[in-house]
Amino acid sequence: MADHTLATVTLPGDMIWVDEFNWSPVQRATEYSLAGALIVDIGERQAGRPITLKSDTGGWMRRSALQALYALAADPDVSSRTLTLADGRVFTVAFADDPIEAEPVIDYSIPGTDDWYVVTLQLLEV
Repeated sequence: MADHTLATVTLPGDMIWVDEFNWSPVQRATEYSLAGALIVDIGERQAGRPITLKSDTGGWMRRSALQALYALAADPDVSSRTLTLADGRVFTVAFADDPIEAEPVIDYSIPGTDDWYVVTLQLLEV
Protein backbone atom coordinates (compact mmCIF):
# COMPACT_ATOMS: atom_id res chain seq x y z
CA MET A 1 0.00 0.00 0.00
CA ALA A 2 1.23 3.48 -0.83
CA ASP A 3 1.75 6.05 1.89
CA HIS A 4 0.25 9.48 2.44
CA THR A 5 2.65 12.43 2.62
CA LEU A 6 2.33 15.80 4.31
CA ALA A 7 5.09 18.07 3.03
CA THR A 8 8.23 16.06 3.84
CA VAL A 9 6.66 13.69 6.38
CA THR A 10 5.53 10.24 5.33
CA LEU A 11 2.24 9.19 6.92
CA PRO A 12 0.97 5.61 6.95
CA GLY A 13 -1.27 4.86 3.97
CA ASP A 14 -3.61 2.99 6.34
CA MET A 15 -4.69 6.25 8.01
CA ILE A 16 -8.36 6.77 7.17
CA TRP A 17 -9.95 10.11 6.20
CA VAL A 18 -12.85 9.81 8.64
CA ASP A 19 -14.77 13.00 7.81
CA GLU A 20 -14.43 12.93 4.01
CA PHE A 21 -18.19 13.11 3.46
CA ASN A 22 -19.16 15.20 6.51
CA TRP A 23 -18.74 18.49 4.67
CA SER A 24 -20.59 20.16 1.84
CA PRO A 25 -19.10 22.68 -0.59
CA VAL A 26 -22.49 24.40 -0.63
CA GLN A 27 -23.69 26.40 2.35
CA ARG A 28 -27.32 27.31 2.84
CA ALA A 29 -28.84 29.87 5.17
CA THR A 30 -32.56 30.31 5.64
CA GLU A 31 -34.64 32.98 7.27
CA TYR A 32 -38.16 34.34 7.04
CA SER A 33 -39.00 37.77 5.70
CA LEU A 34 -41.29 40.12 7.62
CA ALA A 35 -44.08 39.00 5.30
CA GLY A 36 -43.49 35.36 6.24
CA ALA A 37 -41.82 34.19 3.03
CA LEU A 38 -38.86 31.83 3.28
CA ILE A 39 -35.59 33.32 2.03
CA VAL A 40 -32.86 30.85 1.12
CA ASP A 41 -29.30 32.05 0.51
CA ILE A 42 -26.98 29.56 -1.15
CA GLY A 43 -23.25 30.03 -1.54
CA GLU A 44 -20.21 27.98 -2.39
CA ARG A 45 -17.56 27.55 0.29
CA GLN A 46 -14.11 28.45 -0.95
CA ALA A 47 -12.07 26.58 1.69
CA GLY A 48 -12.20 25.05 5.14
CA ARG A 49 -12.99 21.41 4.39
CA PRO A 50 -11.80 19.31 7.33
CA ILE A 51 -9.42 16.46 6.60
CA THR A 52 -9.07 14.25 9.68
CA LEU A 53 -6.77 11.27 9.27
CA LYS A 54 -6.99 8.55 11.92
CA SER A 55 -4.93 5.46 12.54
CA ASP A 56 -7.25 3.60 14.91
CA THR A 57 -7.31 0.20 13.21
CA GLY A 58 -3.99 0.38 11.41
CA GLY A 59 -1.58 2.92 10.09
CA TRP A 60 0.29 3.34 13.34
CA MET A 61 3.07 5.89 13.25
CA ARG A 62 6.57 5.61 14.64
CA ARG A 63 7.62 8.15 17.25
CA SER A 64 10.31 9.56 14.90
CA ALA A 65 7.67 10.36 12.24
CA LEU A 66 5.39 11.81 14.91
CA GLN A 67 8.21 14.10 16.06
CA ALA A 68 8.71 15.28 12.45
CA LEU A 69 4.97 15.93 12.19
CA TYR A 70 5.04 18.00 15.40
CA ALA A 71 7.94 20.03 13.98
CA LEU A 72 5.84 20.84 10.89
CA ALA A 73 2.89 21.90 13.03
CA ALA A 74 5.13 24.09 15.21
CA ASP A 75 6.55 26.11 12.30
CA PRO A 76 4.76 29.49 12.34
CA ASP A 77 6.38 30.65 9.09
CA VAL A 78 4.52 28.21 6.83
CA SER A 79 0.75 28.61 6.61
CA SER A 80 -0.02 25.78 4.20
CA ARG A 81 1.42 22.47 3.09
CA THR A 82 0.77 19.87 0.42
CA LEU A 83 -1.03 16.69 1.47
CA THR A 84 -0.85 13.80 -0.98
CA LEU A 85 -3.10 10.87 -0.16
CA ALA A 86 -2.14 7.30 -0.98
CA ASP A 87 -4.71 7.25 -3.80
CA GLY A 88 -3.00 10.20 -5.53
CA ARG A 89 -5.36 13.02 -4.55
CA VAL A 90 -3.52 16.22 -3.63
CA PHE A 91 -4.74 18.98 -1.28
CA THR A 92 -3.33 22.23 0.03
CA VAL A 93 -3.89 22.14 3.78
CA ALA A 94 -3.21 23.96 7.03
CA PHE A 95 -3.10 22.50 10.51
CA ALA A 96 -6.35 22.86 12.47
CA ASP A 97 -6.31 24.04 16.08
CA ASP A 98 -4.80 21.30 18.27
CA PRO A 99 -4.03 19.29 15.13
CA ILE A 100 -2.30 16.20 16.52
CA GLU A 101 -3.53 13.64 19.03
CA ALA A 102 -1.22 10.70 19.72
CA GLU A 103 -1.25 7.80 22.15
CA PRO A 104 1.43 5.14 22.43
CA VAL A 105 0.40 1.64 21.45
CA ILE A 106 2.42 0.39 24.43
CA ASP A 107 3.31 2.72 27.30
CA TYR A 108 7.03 2.86 27.99
CA SER A 109 8.55 5.04 30.70
CA ILE A 110 11.32 5.98 28.25
CA PRO A 111 9.92 5.82 24.71
CA GLY A 112 12.23 5.16 21.78
CA THR A 113 12.10 6.61 18.27
CA ASP A 114 10.84 3.29 16.87
CA ASP A 115 7.89 2.99 19.27
CA TRP A 116 4.42 2.97 17.69
CA TYR A 117 1.65 5.55 18.22
CA VAL A 118 -2.02 5.74 17.31
CA VAL A 119 -2.44 9.17 15.72
CA THR A 120 -5.28 11.49 14.75
CA LEU A 121 -4.27 14.37 12.49
CA GLN A 122 -6.65 17.29 11.91
CA LEU A 123 -6.12 19.46 8.84
CA LEU A 124 -8.16 22.05 6.92
CA GLU A 125 -8.16 22.41 3.17
CA VAL A 126 -7.17 25.98 2.22
